[in-house]
Order: sequence, then structure tokens, then C-alpha cells
Amino acid sequence: MNAPGVNFYANTTKMTAITNSVDGVEATTGVAYGGVGAGGAYEAIAPGQYTLTGKIAATTDKDLSISPLTTTIEDGKYYSYFMSGFYDATAKTVDAFVVEDPVVPPTDFTVATVRFVHAISNANPMTLYAKNTVAPNTEYAIGSEVAYKGAGAFTAIPAGVYDLSTRYTGSATNAMTRTGVSFVFGRVYTVTARGDITVAATTTACGATNKTCLDNTANR
Repeated sequence: MNAPGVNFYANTTKMTAITNSVDGVEATTGVAYGGVGAGGAYEAIAPGQYTLTGKIAATTDKDLSISPLTTTIEDGKYYSYFMSGFYDATAKTVDAFVVEDPVVPPTDFTVATVRFVHAISNANPMTLYAKNTVAPNTEYAIGSEVAYKGAGAFTAIPAGVYDLSTRYTGSATNAMTRTGVSFVFGRVYTVTARGDITVAATTTACGATNKTCLDNTANR
């Protein structure tokens, strides 16, 4: 939250950038808060140890690394890199973490596969629930409780339209909600909790503000 737009790097290799649609020159906007690099697609790199980071895209502090994280990328595996938490405008740093995406080809095309990632630095561990909007309104727990910088297990649920919510352990009160989210059969999704837990939520589509949000991204 509140971080400038960035381009993503693996060591010195630029993995994502946005070009200006008018003249094809690289834009100074980069990937903004709430956005995804490369349109949400995976980028292929050789296995090995990397420092992944977001570097400021704007002219001011151009190419300053603000979220370095050293991690090992293994052959044949998929990963997602997240910038998270609150941007420190003095130190010009922000949290980052990596989770593995153990995506496998679907064997049942009547279901969608969903997992939960917790990217809210000031929120307690919580569980994601998906309630089908069609009778009998069945509610599914998407994996188990997940702490900040954690990812739950991919869970298969019937394809359909769902109302999403998260709850803290032992609580029947929703901490976050989002309505009318579609999960298409044969697809794999990550639902990410982001924002400032003290700021009132938006129940429908996620905005670019610091409001809490359950952001739905297709892995494949």
C-alpha cells in the first residue's frame, strides 16, 4: 500500500514493464498497487537463486529497489511474488514474500480450484470461505487458517458464482467479504487478501485504495 509503481526484476533481469500505448516507450507508471505483472501470466526463468524485487518505475528514484527478497527457484515449479504491507516512504522499502503455486492440470472439469493468500500485514490469521449463491447455498472452507505471508492449499469446489468471506479462528463474524465472484470450471485461482484491515471493506470489485479487498486472480 502507498508504494510507487514498479517494474519487477529477477537479479538484474527485468521481468515486467508497461509500454506507452502511444509511442511504445516504456511507461513510468509500472505496476501499481493492486495490479499484477505480465498481465498475471507466468514468466519463465532458469532455476537457481535469485533476488526478486520491485524497482521504482517513475523518474524520481528510477530503478530503486524497494522490495528485495532472495529465494531459490526450482526447475519445473511455479511461483508468485508479492509486495505487501505498508510502504515506508522514508526508508523506501516494503514487505515482500514468495509462495509456490503447485498448479496441476485439472482432472475434473466440473470444478474450479481455489486457494487463499494472506497479504494484510496488520490482520490476524484467517480462513477464506466461499458460499455458492445458488441453492442450497453451500459454503466451502478454502483450505485452512492462513497467516500473513502465507498461502493455503488449493481446494476444488464446484464451478459457479460465490460470495467470499474471511473469518478469524473462533469467530462467526466476517472480517472481509466480497460478493459475486465467478469461478469457472477447469480454472485455477488465487484469492488474495490485501489492504489495511482497519479501513472499511468494499464488498464488490476491488478498488485501488487501501480498503480491504479479496482480490481474485487466475493462475491458469
